[in-house]
Amino acid sequence: MTVTQNAAFASGPTAAAVIRAEESRRTQAPSGLVTTLASPTQGGAGLAVWRMDITPGAAGPVHAYDTEQVWTVISGAATVELDGGAVTVAPGDTLVIPAGATRQMIADPQAGVSAISITPAGTRAYTPGGPVQVDPHCALPEGDKLIPAWVV
Repeated sequence: MTVTQNAAFASGPTAAAVIRAEESRRTQAPSGLVTTLASPTQGGAGLAVWRMDITPGAAGPVHAYDTEQVWTVISGAATVELDGGAVTVAPGDTLVIPAGATRQMIADPQAGVSAISITPAGTRAYTPGGPVQVDPHCALPEGDKLIPAWVV
């Protein structure tokens, strides 16, 4: 995984970063494309914001995060298996997932799903029952957890 620093930082008492679309970091994950919209290396100080575009019928891995995560669906639909239950989400729905909750997103078989996700920067993913198996382009190992490419 390669991470580059955004050069478009403003300075002064109201410092801000403008992250242009062409500067967004894109990571091809097994279930679809993850586009980092804001993160510490792109100018975001405390939050990581990314867009997930999940292929129709694809399922993400069963995993948990060590921080709260918020998903807002912008198109398509998905079934989210969450701590043994399941909920269906559609455009405009927001799902607030507590830290440590096991989850898996399964995209609608015809439409797929696109969602915006937000966590505190540096959040770490893990599989409660054992080690997370992941493509090295998608995450960096950190002890028994992983740091997803889209949160740095």
